[in-house]
Amino acid sequence: MPKICFYFELHQPYRLAPYSVFDIGSGRSYFKNLSDDNKAIFQKVTQKSYLPMLTVLLELVKSHPSFFFSLSCSGIFLEQAEEYAPEVISLLQDLVKTGQVEVLAETYHHSLAALYSKSEFADQVKLHEKKVWELFHVQPKIFRNTELIYSDHIGSLVSELGYSAMLTEAVDRYLDGYSRTQLFSSYTQKRIPLLLKHAQLSDDIAFRFSNRSWIEYPLDSGKFVNWLHAYQEHEFINLFMDFETFGEHQWEDTGIFEFFKHTITQLLEFPWNRFVTPSQAIKGVDVNTLPFYKVAQPISWADIDRDLSAWRDNELQYDTLEKMYAMQEEILDSKDVELIHDWRRLQTSDHFYYMCIKWSNDGDVHAYFSPYDSPLDAYNRFTTVLADMKGRLFNIEHKMYSNNETFADDSSASRKVMYG
Repeated sequence: MPKICFYFELHQPYRLAPYSVFDIGSGRSYFKNLSDDNKAIFQKVTQKSYLPMLTVLLELVKSHPSFFFSLSCSGIFLEQAEEYAPEVISLLQDLVKTGQVEVLAETYHHSLAALYSKSEFADQVKLHEKKVWELFHVQPKIFRNTELIYSDHIGSLVSELGYSAMLTEAVDRYLDGYSRTQLFSSYTQKRIPLLLKHAQLSDDIAFRFSNRSWIEYPLDSGKFVNWLHAYQEHEFINLFMDFETFGEHQWEDTGIFEFFKHTITQLLEFPWNRFVTPSQAIKGVDVNTLPFYKVAQPISWADIDRDLSAWRDNELQYDTLEKMYAMQEEILDSKDVELIHDWRRLQTSDHFYYMCIKWSNDGDVHAYFSPYDSPLDAYNRFTTVLADMKGRLFNIEHKMYSNNETFADDSSASRKVMYG
């Protein structure tokens, strides 16, 4: 029986409120309107997914001391949970206190910063570390980048930040004949272990579980346990998925909660089965003995191609990303806390995911998650907000320049008074 590593990602974006050209310069919030859509969505998912699944997990770890798993929460998820559903924070804290749950690090704003700015990436990781410490009093040792996006370059950034290992996707074109069920090493100067997602088994739960046209439907816990038992003791089965799989993507009436509980319980009936966290998986491993996972071009866990095309594939996406990151120096130099805060929320990868123009199965998934009627609507709203942000930045810079001019004039006058 292999070692099983469960990892769950908790994330909710701040969706943009309705914002037109007539709102530019009005001072209106980019993210909140009278109906507060973000609050409504977060509270809906809380009832359908977060509370029931967190309760299931807490029951399992309390009943089974040998059940371990890992999770991470984007900083903006934690912000919204604190504001809209503090009971979610309480359950997460109860889970972490058991010592059977490992909290992983990621970018605070669930951003694509690793692709555009080394300094901004590092700043967001530090912000996330601070938030995790504030709420859970733990220091993450393992890193999970937004959407499992990874490349050799990103591996270098993460290793430089001092993390012990990283999670990413197993992409066949980069496996070089090796099995995805083993540990790998980053192809970086400072090598770190990599845990690769087992896409087939993960997606059997996350995407295919309720698909009646799937040849394996219905999937019950006995069948899934038998699939796991086909692997050897030295192998790692990394089951990585969105937390919202449970109750939101796969509704309660599909039996997803019972399936998960029964799967864990049945696996633990056999003494040779072992659940591990990422830190437990790499314990005692000599990274120099592991095969390299060489990834020249960035990969992710999204869509069929497992690349960046979900967020960076068409002119709408490239245009908004380049314009937004081009503002970095001026935004940060402004020292305007609210402006920086808004700019970082705009970096959340979901905004660019909504602009994807793919067709077929991938396109259906994008449309399911998008709050817009079309990718063009998403682009238009985002660029309108960017235009307002540029106006705010201009006003701040103009004010700073005016103050400097006044200061220079005052200094000159003072010198005349002093020296005649």
